Amino acid sequence: MKIPVATTPPYDVEVGPGVRGRVAALVAATRPMARAAAVVTTAPLRHWPWSGVDTGLDQMVLEVPDGERAKSLAEVERLCEAFAEAGLSRDDVVVALGGGAVTDLAGFAAAVYLRGVSVVHVPTTLLAMVDASVGGKTGVNLRAGKNLVGAFHQPLGVLADTEVLATLPERERRSGLGEIAKCWLLEGRDSDAVIQADDETLIAVSLELKARLVARDEHELGARALLNYGHTLGHAVERLVLERDPDGLRHGEAVAVGIAFAVRVAARLGRVGDAVVDEHDRILAALGLRRWLPPGLSVDELMAYMARDKKARHDLRFVLPGPDGFELVAGIDADVVRAALATFAAESLGRGATGE
Repeated sequence: MKIPVATTPPYDVEVGPGVRGRVAALVAATRPMARAAAVVTTAPLRHWPWSGVDTGLDQMVLEVPDGERAKSLAEVERLCEAFAEAGLSRDDVVVALGGGAVTDLAGFAAAVYLRGVSVVHVPTTLLAMVDASVGGKTGVNLRAGKNLVGAFHQPLGVLADTEVLATLPERERRSGLGEIAKCWLLEGRDSDAVIQADDETLIAVSLELKARLVARDEHELGARALLNYGHTLGHAVERLVLERDPDGLRHGEAVAVGIAFAVRVAARLGRVGDAVVDEHDRILAALGLRRWLPPGLSVDELMAYMARDKKARHDLRFVLPGPDGFELVAGIDADVVRAALATFAAESLGRGATGE
């Protein structure tokens, strides 16, 4: 299956079993002058028998830390120094082989090295397939927040090999399902459709939505912001939990919590009724996603984090559902958000403890 992404330049997302074997063909077709490649991956991934990729070029493999630890300016500098020492030129390519943290890091390093070299994404997690590898958003974290330094840098192509999904731990699968839930909600699909969908359908619907929004708004100045549904609180929850426990939460798990909260903010503002809230909860439950705040997070620290989110512009803004569909709503009164968050936290204490 090929899903075109009509950016500048355009590229395809190829989804299916065995497509990771098409790296050399993709590079040859899109960068015929390339002579060298840098494959960026992690040490744990190199133990899997499917983890080797053949670029058809003189290639080196660069290992980066696993997970969010990779997303730092220090790692960007280390990669760029390695590119320079190897003599990587503007004609050459970077290949990101890994999950969303690897595609974010390698994509950003490719964007800034020599003011831009080509990158190919070979995502190895469900989350990276439906989110991080598509759309050209790259970046790393600062102590102050997630993805605060980055660039838009579209890949030559994305090769999403579904064979690797069978090797994913269930928790990594849930992380991808958080982003899939977001896309299906934005598409207006109901919980019955989610329950009946197989993996390929879940992935295809999500990618087709993202491709349309990215093509309309490549640099996130308008419509593409809808893809941040659930991310305002989600990023705050994710960052605060990870500060205490590096393995405490996955991105998609945090997004699911953010989605559940965002629809409740919409209800408090009178934009939607209880039926919409209930349908959101049914879709999250159908995908096996918990939708309550993890324990130990205070309303004050969550509010403080949301205020400095990279999408904020000196006010609180959320992507919210409403009578005319989803839209980015700016200028929301902080007291309204605080009250909604206090209620959500109180509900979470009881209902989250049951695993609901």
